[in-house]
Amino acid sequence: MTFLYLNSDRMGAGDDVLGRRLLVAFLRELAASDVQVDVVGCVNDGVRLTTRGSDALPHLEALAARGAHIATCGTCLDHHGMRDALAIGDVGNMAGTVQIMAMADRVIRPC
Repeated sequence: MTFLYLNSDRMGAGDDVLGRRLLVAFLRELAASDVQVDVVGCVNDGVRLTTRGSDALPHLEALAARGAHIATCGTCLDHHGMRDALAIGDVGNMAGTVQIMAMADRVIRPC
């Protein structure tokens, strides 16, 4: 199983606008590739990727259409006041994150 772990809405450190563009570009290329992603987990600022208005939504939708399960941290959504803005996938929890990380053959962590 391949787990895509997104703990930020940015890729790299430095300029935040550039970091957001880079991560969206990464997700676009990943969705267009032959790489199989089984689970996408979004935590911390990564929850911004799965909520209304995110530029990443079309790419996450493409991954979901290929079978990826998308889970967004409920505690993180609540912390940011974004639970009602969730636009794709399910609300997850830390117990699920622990299980998925423990079972994953590969973890992709671009941010």
